[in-house]
Amino acid sequence: MKSSLTCLLLFCFFLTGKAQTRQAVSYFPLQDIKLLESPFLQAQQTDLHYIMAMNPDRLLAPFLREAGLAPKAPSYTNWENTGLDGHIGGHYISALSMMYAATGDTTVYNRLNYMLNELHRAQQAVGNGFIGGTPGSLQLWKEIKEGNIRSESFSLNGKWVPLYNIHKTYAGLRDAYLYAGSDLARQMLIALTDWMASITSGLTEQQMQDMLRSEHGGLNEIFADVASITGNKKYLELARRFSHKTLLEPLIVGEDHLTGMHANTQIPKVIGYKRIADLTQNDAWDQAARFFWNTVVNHRSVCIGGNSVREHFHPADNFASMLNDIQGPETCNTYNMLRLTKMLFQTSPDIRFADYYERALYNHILASQQPVKGGFVYFTPMRSGHYRVYSQPETSMWCCVGSGLENHTKYGEFIYAHAEDTLYVNLFIPSRLTWKEKKLTLIQESRFPDEEQIRFRIEKSNKKALSLKLRYPSWAKGASVSVNGKMQNINAQPGEYLTIRRKWKAGDEITLNLPMQVTLEQIPDQEHFYAFMYGPIVLASPTGTENMNGLYADDSRGGHIAHGKLVSLEKTPMLIGSSASLPQELRKTDDEQLSFNYTGSVYPMQKDALRLIPFFRLHDSRYAIYFHQVSEAEVESIRQEMEQKERKAMELANQTADIIFPGEQQPESDHGIRYEQAETGTNKDRHFRRAKGWFGYTLKTSKEANRLMITTRKNDPMKVVILLNNEKLTAAPTISETDQEGFVILCYPLPQKLGAGNYPIRFSPDGTEWTPAIYEIRLLE
Repeated sequence: MKSSLTCLLLFCFFLTGKAQTRQAVSYFPLQDIKLLESPFLQAQQTDLHYIMAMNPDRLLAPFLREAGLAPKAPSYTNWENTGLDGHIGGHYISALSMMYAATGDTTVYNRLNYMLNELHRAQQAVGNGFIGGTPGSLQLWKEIKEGNIRSESFSLNGKWVPLYNIHKTYAGLRDAYLYAGSDLARQMLIALTDWMASITSGLTEQQMQDMLRSEHGGLNEIFADVASITGNKKYLELARRFSHKTLLEPLIVGEDHLTGMHANTQIPKVIGYKRIADLTQNDAWDQAARFFWNTVVNHRSVCIGGNSVREHFHPADNFASMLNDIQGPETCNTYNMLRLTKMLFQTSPDIRFADYYERALYNHILASQQPVKGGFVYFTPMRSGHYRVYSQPETSMWCCVGSGLENHTKYGEFIYAHAEDTLYVNLFIPSRLTWKEKKLTLIQESRFPDEEQIRFRIEKSNKKALSLKLRYPSWAKGASVSVNGKMQNINAQPGEYLTIRRKWKAGDEITLNLPMQVTLEQIPDQEHFYAFMYGPIVLASPTGTENMNGLYADDSRGGHIAHGKLVSLEKTPMLIGSSASLPQELRKTDDEQLSFNYTGSVYPMQKDALRLIPFFRLHDSRYAIYFHQVSEAEVESIRQEMEQKERKAMELANQTADIIFPGEQQPESDHGIRYEQAETGTNKDRHFRRAKGWFGYTLKTSKEANRLMITTRKNDPMKVVILLNNEKLTAAPTISETDQEGFVILCYPLPQKLGAGNYPIRFSPDGTEWTPAIYEIRLLE
């Protein structure tokens, strides 16, 4: 293999000299940054153990099967044998590549080579450059090449997001070349790209855009990367053809149309827009990426840096679903938002990008892995009193497992950056940096965020003048810095970089003090819900460990969701007082490891003081992050209002044996969506499905059920044929009153009780052209 440093340097040469000027700073190869003792090093090592616990032959099975070769082991279950076969394999190659770059572990290197050699064997067997694991791949791509395109948001020609799936293979091959220097991976990547160019060469622009309605990851970014790797501009044209205009065009003119969109379908597209913009000096596409970032970070994200509810962007002016739903921010979203942030910083080293990166890294990414046992989190609920679920290597093959495998390999990527004779320090993570070109070695040590002092030591230097830019975070006030014990003049404000320029020599010591304080951060829609922050760190309160069903996931399709009993929200802590007074009620109780007690008034009364710790350290527990702030006079009326709402919601939740949200990807795929002549859409910020032909699912229940409830609109035709377990429901439903937004609930008694098991359900028109739009389906006890 070539030196991976050489590969990364080659990758930095853009296609024209003009394009090269876009890069304001450069990043160091992962090989040049070694993590030192910290929660990040622990997370990296936990991830390494998880990676090596996975069986490569089981991950390779879908690729060999589709190539007509005999797998050496059966596929993993869960998402890996129900339609998204092979997606984890692509992530796995990326994770191995980055873990090898970060650690130099030869066992990881050997595992990577084994994966690549087996994939190459599959590619050679097919013979046209293709590698993939989607069931029935060759027939699928034959149809696409012929222009037979049947696209929906989460399917393409009846397959579960095959473009998204194959994107992971592309990304794995790219990363194996860039991070681990594999010439074989480069060869395979180019062959696979040429194959896709051939598949789509005869498609019109309209056909391409129709196909791109189906989730497709960041294929436009990959093809732009191939253009950069090869120097061949034909791949830039392929990247442009794979750029979805439905999202791009509103962003170019500064319009936010994100509400209702599947969040992690959009973010990778924007990464691709940014990559193409950098290679072609396209200011409009660059501005589109910046507008998207600003919109999501400043208007659609919560305190941990994450976004989305049930994987979709909710209205920016209404975070009620975020505070109520158990399916909060998805980890994949933040994985991709950090990738976009890193790209934006590289061309515009603005500290706001670094501030967001730090926030999301500590409070979402670091928090998304169980630090001792291992396991990755899909949803991080903002609902008070709920909990997270952790994956297991043998059972869980979700998208957030794939991105999770990668997340904890690359903590070194953004700690430092450089430009000519300037070194940027962006993150305060203990590490050793080797800047080979400048013959400089820098050691960073700290117990941040448990202490405010960060220490740097020059271990090696060529004694030439160099500017050291230390990030002065927006959350810090009154920073101080000394060199060899001598205080330096502060030449910056919070939200800027402190710059020290001098001829550095071995033994020089720099000490940076960043005072941290407790602050309150309000939920973005300005309702009276607040989170406590200590500097950039989100503080959370453990609220109990009871009824955490499925804490460590099984291989069921819904195993990534925390299905344990809900805690009624009126029983979770409300803080009594003004928003200005609440931070003053927090008292630090441990100087060694951050811990606080809340000493103010709380409703309901607590037996012990409310304890708050960094969220990234809170695991295997229910928790509260956002707290309802109320005045003394409001407590009783708010309690009664919440109790009434929660009683109805809890009764319904406790009676629900299964639930489907038609039109949303995971609920539909988890329930085996099938259809003919059907479509999805949104109305009043809710998703639906309807059909001229029919659509159906498989309901799954572990307990008895005797009623079926569906939600539709009052102005839709109420007539629909429903077949449940192959029997037509003939009893007339009871119809609820219309709610404020025009939705009604139809409740059908079942002719006989259903026991635990799986039951097909199918909807078709009853004398009308279309079925009504169905927004929710519940099977009830």
